[in-house]
Amino acid sequence: MTYTISVRALCEFTAKQGDLDLRFTPSPSAQEGMEGHAIIAARRRAGYETELMLEGEYGELQVRGRADGYDSAANLLEEFKTHRGKLDRMPENHRALHWAQVRIYGALLCRKRALQELNLALVYFDIASERETSLTEHHCAQSLESYFTAQCERFIDWARRETAHRVTRDAALQGLQFPFPDFHSGQRELAESAYRTVRRGGALLAQAPTGIGKTIGTIFPALKAMPAAGLDRLFYLSAKTPGRRLALDALTRIEGSAPQRSLRVLELVARDKACENPDKECFGDSCPLARGFYERLPAARAEAVQRALLDQSSVRDIARAHQICPYYLGQELMRWSDVIVGDYNYYFDSSAPLYALTTSYQWKVCVLVDEAHNLIERARKMYTASLERSTLDAVFATAPAVLKNSLARVIRAWNEMLDAQAEPYRAYEEVPEELLLSIERSVAAITDLVAEQPTVLAAELEDFYFEAMHFCRLAAVLDEATLFDVTRSGESSGSSLLDQHVTLCLRNVIPRRFLAPRWAAAHAAVLFSATLSPPEFHLDVLGVPQESRRIDVQSPFSPEQLSIRVVHSISTRWRHRASSVQPIVELMAGQFTALPGNYLAFFSSFDYLRQVAVCFEEQQRHIPVWRQERGMSEPEREGFLSRFALDGQGIGFAVLGGAFGEGIDLPGTRLIGAFIATLGLPQVSPVNEEMQRRMELRFGAGYEYTYLYPGLQKVVQAAGRVIRTTEDSGVVYLMDERFAQPNVRRLFPKWWKVEAAGRRSRPSGVA
Repeated sequence: MTYTISVRALCEFTAKQGDLDLRFTPSPSAQEGMEGHAIIAARRRAGYETELMLEGEYGELQVRGRADGYDSAANLLEEFKTHRGKLDRMPENHRALHWAQVRIYGALLCRKRALQELNLALVYFDIASERETSLTEHHCAQSLESYFTAQCERFIDWARRETAHRVTRDAALQGLQFPFPDFHSGQRELAESAYRTVRRGGALLAQAPTGIGKTIGTIFPALKAMPAAGLDRLFYLSAKTPGRRLALDALTRIEGSAPQRSLRVLELVARDKACENPDKECFGDSCPLARGFYERLPAARAEAVQRALLDQSSVRDIARAHQICPYYLGQELMRWSDVIVGDYNYYFDSSAPLYALTTSYQWKVCVLVDEAHNLIERARKMYTASLERSTLDAVFATAPAVLKNSLARVIRAWNEMLDAQAEPYRAYEEVPEELLLSIERSVAAITDLVAEQPTVLAAELEDFYFEAMHFCRLAAVLDEATLFDVTRSGESSGSSLLDQHVTLCLRNVIPRRFLAPRWAAAHAAVLFSATLSPPEFHLDVLGVPQESRRIDVQSPFSPEQLSIRVVHSISTRWRHRASSVQPIVELMAGQFTALPGNYLAFFSSFDYLRQVAVCFEEQQRHIPVWRQERGMSEPEREGFLSRFALDGQGIGFAVLGGAFGEGIDLPGTRLIGAFIATLGLPQVSPVNEEMQRRMELRFGAGYEYTYLYPGLQKVVQAAGRVIRTTEDSGVVYLMDERFAQPNVRRLFPKWWKVEAAGRRSRPSGVA
């Protein structure tokens, strides 16, 4: 069996050496890199060959790649590399990698054209000055062949083990058995649809009730379909930590029921959670775990791939044993894992490593998107950039003298724009040309300075620099899917805006254009959630192909299990907020008195939550109450949930759409009811009104896409906390008259049986 690898991937495995060095140095963008390559090629003489496709075999290993250029008259093979700043500051491990690549290309070219000798050159092109620096070597064909052989020998044992692993893995997956006696009702329908999608390719939007086991109901069929579909990798992506934990638990159970463990499962965690030395920089002279990283990596990698589950603690244990950085060990292991569990950003962000690896290595992948309704807001944030005036003023005050002029131009252009804006909020069709040009020039000035003096950036200047670069990148592709707006508050004094809070924002509204290439790069994608209704909303906004399959999984729960009661006599509109407090307190107390137990009460904001909680605690001192607070830590959130003990009694107050509105599991008597005092609609604001206008222009459904659908998703998710198994029962009070409106009711799950409940009507006795 042939194992195919690119020249770059081979060299990254065999030729990287020395320290890990991740100090920030400005590097050319992909577009600048392509333009730099074109400039170099245009300078070459007539007959110069570019983009040479080269390949060769060593045993069962096939190596292929594309060399940048060959001058047959000079018998010179060149590899182009773009850079910024002084070349002598380039980390040694980068230079070693570059030489390895050009030598491998040289060996392949000698083979292809029967050359006896060859000149090699690394051509470094400074993007700023457009100056070339050429480093050359002369080799005979035999020395290059020996080098090629040595690199292949270093990799081929690994390739054989990887090939054997793939064969073993696929054989085991073909015989995989569901790890439970049977599927839940509805879970089988989900699993069968997911299997067909992964097998054939394409995308599936699956709406399925909470509590049926969507995690294992999608992972199991995806694994089962991997061999027939020829998948290289399976990505399980979630917005929150609990979703990733459920995925790891499901994978552990699936693997535990198999005759032999055959999967490599990797958990990706954020850098700040994995870093062992947060007070140190990522290079050898600062962090001991970066020193000699590439010398110790092979042994750590070899040990890691013997483990079935590489969760955060396992990766950390291996890294500690080999004295290397656990975060970057995890990054390396992405290349050698079968299933990768991580946050959305690892595939959907503009710099997402899983997407980059998929396209670079041409992996055939399946993407499972957990609680996919969350991807809309997360993707918007990924492709949004903002600049704060207070940050700019602080940066200007402390900036090196060489940057003063460029930053001053930004301030002048910013002031000119604000002089013409009397209102506190305004959306523009485009970024004013002079303002954008001044920001671009300031980015270029900072880039040039950092290229010469890598340690010059103070923390505040560095933050401004990165955000300004992001801002410029988004401005370059600005269209109707992203709006440019300016928000200001306070008063200005002359040319100073220090008394104002002013924000420039390129705000993504419809992330479809950014996400569409991600869907296209995946062989299959399964998006699942309890709230994907209506599906057209998600297809339109997320850019999932319109021909995607859609299913609405039948609930395993009966209407008799859950009493849904709409309270017509209460309005939670802003103007009725104060008068709603007492009726809500009376209703909650009446229900608790009729049927004591654990309840969750959801409110639209912390302020509303506090108003009701204070009144409730004053009037109902005998009923235990605990509240969600702003910015709770993970242990504090665990403490909040621990109050929901079996057969316990009390009411937990939480914010709708927050940490306790979805993704928590409180089966049985741990939770017997919920009170939802809001439709969950986003607050009416100038920003949301402008988003509504954009949605109306694009889809003809501005109110629904901006307010109604996102709000009702939160409501259905919160109500879904009550019924988790077919043995559970409970009650949900929807406390607002608008819940009775037909356009709202049609968004409820089909299995809900909704009844009216007046403020003083009989409390539910469902238990």
